[in-house]
Amino acid sequence: MKKWTVITGTVGGDAHVIGTKILSRALREAGFDVVELGILTPPEEFIRAAVETNADAILMSSLYGMAELDVRGFKEKCVESGLEDVLLYIGGILGVGRHDFSEDEEKFKRLGFDRVYPPETDLQSAIRDLRNDLTSRAKV
Repeated sequence: MKKWTVITGTVGGDAHVIGTKILSRALREAGFDVVELGILTPPEEFIRAAVETNADAILMSSLYGMAELDVRGFKEKCVESGLEDVLLYIGGILGVGRHDFSEDEEKFKRLGFDRVYPPETDLQSAIRDLRNDLTSRAKV
């Protein structure tokens, strides 16, 4: 069975690192190859890393509420770079102010993300989703 490669990091101008570190560790413990980009990562760096490693998924974190600005056009740039089959996940505090998370989920799915998670997401549930999504795309 293929060992899946995933890219993790905190996108754009966000310097919150703990969530990304915890997610990366949980993914490694679950058997994934993880390329951890860290904080303040420009979207183009996610693409570059995914191309270089032939990644199966990109998992972005953002907690400062401005992720929409950071990832506008990201899916299109992925496709232009030959990453049309790469799964795109994003999670965290994706919008500013109090609002219903379903609004963020809808917005980021329109932007091309396959899954969108609130900050309190159970990691094992997200990892299960990732395995299921990768398997269903026949990326084994």
